[in-house]
Amino acid sequence: MSFANPLLLLFFLPIAVAAWRLLRRGRRSGIRFSAVGRLPAKAAGWRAQLAALTPFILLAGLSLLTIAAARPRTSLAHEKKSVDAIAIAMTVDVSGSMDALDLTPLGEKFSRETTRLAVVKKLFAEFVGKRPDDLIGLVTFGGYASTRSPLTADHEALLNVLKGVEIPSIAVDAQGQAIARDEQMTAIGDGLATALARLKDAKPKTKIVILLSDGVSNAGAVEPDEAAAAAAKMGVKVYAIGVGTRASRTPIFGRDFFGRTTIQYANMTFDEKQLKSIAKKTGGTYFPVNDRDSLEKALEEIDQLETTELDADVYNRWNEHFTSFLLFGAVLVLLAVSLSMAASRRVA
Repeated sequence: MSFANPLLLLFFLPIAVAAWRLLRRGRRSGIRFSAVGRLPAKAAGWRAQLAALTPFILLAGLSLLTIAAARPRTSLAHEKKSVDAIAIAMTVDVSGSMDALDLTPLGEKFSRETTRLAVVKKLFAEFVGKRPDDLIGLVTFGGYASTRSPLTADHEALLNVLKGVEIPSIAVDAQGQAIARDEQMTAIGDGLATALARLKDAKPKTKIVILLSDGVSNAGAVEPDEAAAAAAKMGVKVYAIGVGTRASRTPIFGRDFFGRTTIQYANMTFDEKQLKSIAKKTGGTYFPVNDRDSLEKALEEIDQLETTELDADVYNRWNEHFTSFLLFGAVLVLLAVSLSMAASRRVA
């Protein structure tokens, strides 16, 4: 038998101490009489005997309820199986240029659902759904890098984190002038270095970084070439995806003089050479992406990567036993309360 919530069993200790103190207090209570032999002998009735057992009944009941809360269970189907898995650090650019709308399909209106970042998030979610056995983490970077999710097999939790990833807003003063634009810059080297730190102690033999960026590295403490050299030394392949069209004027969300959201057109800079260099140094591949279909194709190709076989314990079905403990525990607690109340009425 095992427990789904074994830490809850720690509550048994304070319960036992409380019941023991209650029992000692009950034993010390009574009337002192110097000549006990002169008192008439009278056998204790069954109610008195049950009342003496009240602390033990209460302790037993609370103990059973504690065990029920810990969810005792036995495995009906336990097996060891080999799964194909790799460790993937998804590293996503969240600089201001990821608000560009050039991945919007022809014929569709510009919207928040068609920005570069929105399209990346949607296709990344689909990619995760195809790899149930992988350990996948999420790193984002703009002017600085941040681990949004460590490597995890809990893909539902990972996708919930992914939903909350947004482009940081620019801090402005009372006149609407930008105070700092660090969040709008691009620190590719820091993003890659953070991803490598997450992969360092991962169990799977195969470890990769999927690096998505649409700009030029212009911030951060680590140079992209330094991070690429570190990845190559660790045996980590970097699959770099350059997101965005090469149009001279790219539609992007912006704000007008009055702070209203508008569609603007801007000249986007893009360092494709840098991403190609990172991929080449690490033995990975560079994928140029200028529309949704090419991004989907790039992720599909990465989905065919080499995998590592891991032995995993799989518990498919469980037989839960907490109901019985809960029922008997509740009965004993109610019995102890009833006996205590009955004893109190007799004394009164």
